[in-house]
Amino acid sequence: MKIVFAGTPQFAASALEALFEAGHEIALVLTQPDRPSGRGMKPVPSPVKQFALQHDLPLFQPKTLKNDPESARILASLEAKVMVVAAYGLILPESILNIPRLGCINIHASLLPRWRGAAPIQRAILCGDEMTGITLMQMDAGLDTGDILAIEATPVFPDDTGQTLHDRLAKIGAECIVGLLSHDPEGRFPGKPQEERGACYAEKLSKSESAIDWKKSAVEIERMIRAFDPFPGAACFIGDTQIKIWGARIVEGVKGLPGEVVSAGKEGMIVACGKDGLDLLVLQKPGGKRLQAAQFLSGFPVSKGSLLS
Repeated sequence: MKIVFAGTPQFAASALEALFEAGHEIALVLTQPDRPSGRGMKPVPSPVKQFALQHDLPLFQPKTLKNDPESARILASLEAKVMVVAAYGLILPESILNIPRLGCINIHASLLPRWRGAAPIQRAILCGDEMTGITLMQMDAGLDTGDILAIEATPVFPDDTGQTLHDRLAKIGAECIVGLLSHDPEGRFPGKPQEERGACYAEKLSKSESAIDWKKSAVEIERMIRAFDPFPGAACFIGDTQIKIWGARIVEGVKGLPGEVVSAGKEGMIVACGKDGLDLLVLQKPGGKRLQAAQFLSGFPVSKGSLLS
C-alpha cells in the first residue's frame, strides 16, 4: 500500500520501521523540525527522521500544516492511499485529513475514549489503571475522537514505568497497524464510533509536575515515580539539594510527618507519606548517576528525622 507516514518520537519510529519491513511503499515521511537538545543545545533529528535518512525515504519537515497550501499540494501530488500518524505532534487540519483516499489513521497509546491527548501512557500509570493498550483510529477534526478501527489491550504491570510501558505499546502499535493494512489491501476498515462516556484527557507532561507532594499517599507517589521515568522524573529536596527518585517500594503502616525520614542506613531510606511510607530504592543527585539507596547514602548521608520537601 502507498503510505504517507507522520510521526516524530521513538514510539512512531517503531511503527514506521514495521511498515517499511512489511513492504509498504512509504511515499513520504513527515516529522517535526529538528529540536535543540543536550548540553550544547544543537539541533537533533527525531528518531523518525533518523530512520528515514538511514533508509533513503523521502522526508518533509514542515513547521505547521495549518493554512499551508504548499504542504497540501505536495501531499495531494503523491496520491497515497492512506496516511498513518503516530505521535506526530502537529495538528492536521481537515484539508490534510481529507487528502488520502482512505483518510488518516492514528496509532494512539490508550484504550479510547480513555486518555485522549498527549500523554496517555504516563496518565494511565498515574491513575492506577490496570489495563491500557493501543487504538487505531480514523482521524477526524476532533482531538482523538474518530472512529475506532482496531483495539489491542495490555495490562499495566505493578512495576511498569513510563519507559517500559511505552516500549511495549510501541511494539503493539507497530504490529496493529501492519495487521490492519494487511487485512484488506483495498482499505475496507469498518469503524466503530467512540462513546463519550468515560472519555478523559491526558494532558501533556510538564516539568512543573515533577515535585513530590509527600502529603499524598505512598501509593500515589510510587505511581508518580514510575510514571515520570524517564521524563520529567519525580523530584524532592533534601536540604538545598534537589534529588530525583527513580524507584521506591510501598511500606505500609509507616508513621511520621509527610516527608520525614524515619530510617536511613545500609538497608535504605524510608520516608513517611500522607498515608503509609516509601522505601526509596534508586536516587540521583544533580549531574550524578542513578544509584541504589545504600550507595547513594554512603556519599550523601541523610539523618533520621530529616524532612524532605
